[in-house]
Amino acid sequence: MDKIVSDLVENIPCRKAQIHLLASLLGEDECPLPNSIFLYGHSGTGKTLVTSAVLEKLGILTSYVSCVEFYTTRVMYETILNHLSGTVPSSINNYSSYASCDNIGEFIKHLRNIAYSKGKPRMSIVLEQSERLRDSDANILPVLCRLQELTQDINIIVIFLSSLPIEKFRAATGFMEPVVINFPQYTKDELVDILLKQRPSSHSVEFYKNYIKLVLSVFYLATKGLPELKHQVQLHFKAYCEPLEKGEADEHDIRLLWRNIEPQLKKSMSSVYLREVSSAQYERMQQLTETAPTDQSHFKSALTNKMELPYYTKFLLIAAYLASYNPARTDRRFFMKHHGKQRKTQAMIKAKERSSSQLVGPKPFPLDRLLAIFYSIIDDKVTPTANIFSQISTLVTLRLVTQIGGNDQLDSPKYKCAVTLDFIRNVARMVSFDVVRYLYDYA
Repeated sequence: MDKIVSDLVENIPCRKAQIHLLASLLGEDECPLPNSIFLYGHSGTGKTLVTSAVLEKLGILTSYVSCVEFYTTRVMYETILNHLSGTVPSSINNYSSYASCDNIGEFIKHLRNIAYSKGKPRMSIVLEQSERLRDSDANILPVLCRLQELTQDINIIVIFLSSLPIEKFRAATGFMEPVVINFPQYTKDELVDILLKQRPSSHSVEFYKNYIKLVLSVFYLATKGLPELKHQVQLHFKAYCEPLEKGEADEHDIRLLWRNIEPQLKKSMSSVYLREVSSAQYERMQQLTETAPTDQSHFKSALTNKMELPYYTKFLLIAAYLASYNPARTDRRFFMKHHGKQRKTQAMIKAKERSSSQLVGPKPFPLDRLLAIFYSIIDDKVTPTANIFSQISTLVTLRLVTQIGGNDQLDSPKYKCAVTLDFIRNVARMVSFDVVRYLYDYA
């Protein structure tokens, strides 16, 4: 076991505690497996990588399935049976599965048949994105946690991989607590060690380590996700090395190398997790931007037009921008027909000049104010359905709107718009809406 753990730790850095704990729980050879294990943590923290590596090293027959793909439990059961039995639906077998399985009783029966036909090996079922199980039948989670008990003498384990903690999975009855393992986010030093493993052989360790630290100094506050940081490190390395190739600097001129790449890193900050274009297209756009600096507005407009949002979602984003940058006291003036006349005084004009909303930045607003502005600026009669609320969640997921608070059920969430004025003007232009007319700073 020590040899297996040491090999895994060498190949998977910064996850020694999790590897050791998971390998100790599973054991070697014919050791009995625990009923279930629950691994949770943010995406990109190594849950799938560690689990697959440990199971492969221990030689456990495994079925990897993603709960996102299952619209019925029957599809999940049949997919697991296909993986464990080695059945591959193809034209040879008329795309048929190992067996038709409509309920949990048939699933358990077929699991026993597969185990006996293969000499009762140790088996495991790995469920990725297992938070989706909360939307399925109420008995699915308790049954999977007690699957070893229900199959009697079959040595099988169910491993849940989730981005949510176990407290969000509480079932009403019959719920057997799985063994819980937490995968915390990587620290800054751990990210440096992991990203250093993709160092090109043509450059020294010190040079590439300095480059990684420069990239992390820009992006670490925006994202701690390893896949996104890997993408940013690979994307900008060529530009970082340009002064070396031209002979203008050596590997120790960190200040000069930083000045060369700083503008490009700041431009990429606006597209973190919003992969509007591929890396190759992004590099071509950067070259076009440098050769034609006078055409910046057209370039930004082209980027914004690639952001495909539903019609009502664009109006929700516009409403979020207006709610962030307009004082609440001006809503009556902008969005009501009979608001009365307001005489501007010299004090009001000076106060407005002193605190420009565009310079101060976005301010938080409640959900009811966002919806009130949305229904005021849209021409159609839209009923407040779940679809509208789901589009607000989509804007938060895309990081076009950020949510503040709301973790406590008694505390209603507040939001802030996270896009620039140029971006919102391009969005408004697509729906033929004059957003500047409704902005307090320009009224």
